Amino acid sequence: MKQLTFALLLFILLPIYGTAQTLRDFSLENLDGEWMDYNDLKGEQLTIIDFWASWCKPCMKAMPEIENLYQTFKDQGVNVISINTDGPRSISKVLPLSQTLNVTYPILSDINNDLTAELNISVLPTMLLVNSDGKIISRHEGWTSGDEAKVEQHIKEAMQ
Repeated sequence: MKQLTFALLLFILLPIYGTAQTLRDFSLENLDGEWMDYNDLKGEQLTIIDFWASWCKPCMKAMPEIENLYQTFKDQGVNVISINTDGPRSISKVLPLSQTLNVTYPILSDINNDLTAELNISVLPTMLLVNSDGKIISRHEGWTSGDEAKVEQHIKEAMQ
């Protein structure tokens, strides 16, 4: 009986946990105070969503590499959306920081961390790779030297 119950639970729960999370359309403000929709910013093939904060040192290392990935893949239907998680006290640092890092992809602000919480983002930086159907197909947490090669490989595999 225990085996049957376990098998039944496995049969019910496996499809739930075996499927990728779908990203809903969301709206956040950009650094100019304009509301931007995910559906208007997403890439035709893939979208890289990078969650970060100005106080996060690994985030600062990741952003130039993400910019390089953006420049490499933007003509192939890949877009990057940067989502800053700074609160009201440090949000003023975001624009100068992004200019210093020469970021050219859109930066949105999740100042209340609503989207961050909804997607269970607990480590910064966290990068999500989302396909054209809105399915989150890859999640990369943290950043160390060499991670850009791993992320690039995930992008190439997803585009095949």
